Amino acid sequence: MNKTVAQELEAYVSDVAERYSRTDREQNFNKETFVVKEIIPMTDMTATVIFEKNTGKQAAFFFYYLSKGWLKGWRYFVPTDSHILGMQSFNNYKLKVENNNYKHNFDYANS
Repeated sequence: MNKTVAQELEAYVSDVAERYSRTDREQNFNKETFVVKEIIPMTDMTATVIFEKNTGKQAAFFFYYLSKGWLKGWRYFVPTDSHILGMQSFNNYKLKVENNNYKHNFDYANS
């Protein structure tokens, strides 16, 4: 992860913690506050962020970076077990697509 992207992540994570810590936030039934416990970079464009709540519980957020377009920047979601299982399965299909597409990088594939 390059320095600029890492610094943007750090700032965005702090902003997310502040927003989630609003005790008047919709869906914040327990009036929880969030503190960044750890930022774990996984690739140059993804990270797991562990937040610790004032209740002692933790929450894992998935942060991902979009490098192009009008949505450029860091985004996040809190994945469920179903999301995680789906992404594990997605890996298999992504590999198949990449394998299929490789040959199209050469002139002989079009003849």
